[in-house]
Amino acid sequence: MSFPISISRSLPDERLRDFGLFGGLVLWLVYTRAYWAMHAAHFALPPCPFYYLTGHPCPFCGGTRSFAYMWEGDIADAVRLYPLGPALFAGTILGAGGLAAGLVTGRTWTPQLTSRQWHLLTISGISLVLISWALKVFVLGN
Repeated sequence: MSFPISISRSLPDERLRDFGLFGGLVLWLVYTRAYWAMHAAHFALPPCPFYYLTGHPCPFCGGTRSFAYMWEGDIADAVRLYPLGPALFAGTILGAGGLAAGLVTGRTWTPQLTSRQWHLLTISGISLVLISWALKVFVLGN
């Protein structure tokens, strides 16, 4: 199965979309890079509301700390806190780099997927998050 991608000169709305995505990824990377210092100063984002309400971690609990450990090169603790963390960290770095290159060159990419391919991609993504959550709760004990 191939996923065709169209690379073309970007239109103003596509450029704005890419800039917003790039900005969001960069802000997230900066936040996770400075997380330990911000946490020590009690200046970090509040803990997960799902955890407060249920006493159990949500499918995304540990993601911020996982990224913070990845900045330190501690892959073992990153995986322990959020099994998908290292893969998402690498994807975030690559995504930000790709978006930056597109903004500089004036190009953008748009996936040309059928509705069935989008459906399979969505199911795959949700399945990966649920498997990561199950690993975190039942195997890693966090």
